[in-house]
Amino acid sequence: MNILLIRVSSLGDVLHNMPVVNDLLHHYPDATIDWVTEEAYVNLVRLHPGVRRIIPFALRRWRKSLTSAGTRREIADFCRALRQETYDLILDTQGLLKTGILMGLAKSSPGGKKAGLANGTEGSGYEGISRIFHDQSVPVDNRTHAVLRGRLVAAAAAGYTVDTPANFGLQAPATLPEDSLWKPAGPYAVFFHSTAGAAKKWPRACWVEIATCLQEYRLPILLPWGNPEEKAEADAMAAVMPNATVLPALSMRAATLLAQSARLAIGVDTGLTHIAAAYETPTIEIYCASPRWKTEGNWSPQIVNLGDNGSPATPAEVRQAIQFLLPARTVPAA
Repeated sequence: MNILLIRVSSLGDVLHNMPVVNDLLHHYPDATIDWVTEEAYVNLVRLHPGVRRIIPFALRRWRKSLTSAGTRREIADFCRALRQETYDLILDTQGLLKTGILMGLAKSSPGGKKAGLANGTEGSGYEGISRIFHDQSVPVDNRTHAVLRGRLVAAAAAGYTVDTPANFGLQAPATLPEDSLWKPAGPYAVFFHSTAGAAKKWPRACWVEIATCLQEYRLPILLPWGNPEEKAEADAMAAVMPNATVLPALSMRAATLLAQSARLAIGVDTGLTHIAAAYETPTIEIYCASPRWKTEGNWSPQIVNLGDNGSPATPAEVRQAIQFLLPARTVPAA
């Protein structure tokens, strides 16, 4: 079976589509799987050994220069790459007009099928017009977890049932010297404190309290950031935290290594927190202004989910979760 997955954005949503690859290969071991994704997430998708070919989609960048000859050439090259193969099964697990158009452009083999979501879930950005590109539209419950949603679409289209815990199937990122210069010699904790929505952030005072708690475990704390505002916040946090270091700007690969290699990851509802959870790094996910049911890590006892929409976790709850995940004091290697 030749299969095409279409899931272009965002970071967390692309990550949450990974178990679809494992499911398909479990039921169809000889299948070949290609994936269309935004160019920023190509290196993340590349970490799944079950994906044969990645087709980069650069709509975010193309929008800025649609009239330029270079952009038009890139779009033409993308369309050729998309139509290079014929597929027995084409899956759109995002349910937007743009992903539906990509599905429409992709070529089905004789008897092939195009399948996608029949409806959105609570609070999702689903666009019903995407159904016009489907041969099969798969309904899901209004409160279906982000990981399960894609798995259900693939299962209904390919003729199997979802009856196992999610398996992300990610390899550890290969390291290059420039990707690991920031990495301590021993165990470390990482605080994924940054997120796009201000309401989803956890108060600085709470992070400081947890940093003080982690002194008992002798864990250095690493603070990543993604833009100047986030770096300013990381600098302000480090100034009042014991044993905290603000990291340099990291590539996608280095950020993935940061999440995968941590002794403990604590983060708000954001992509890098979900990457740590996908690797089953001991992870505490803190929900402040987003529904926990949508993305909580529910596939491993190494993940503790705290708080909910409008009811953020307390430092006391996070301290208790740390004691659960790190029952023995962690001392860095000499």
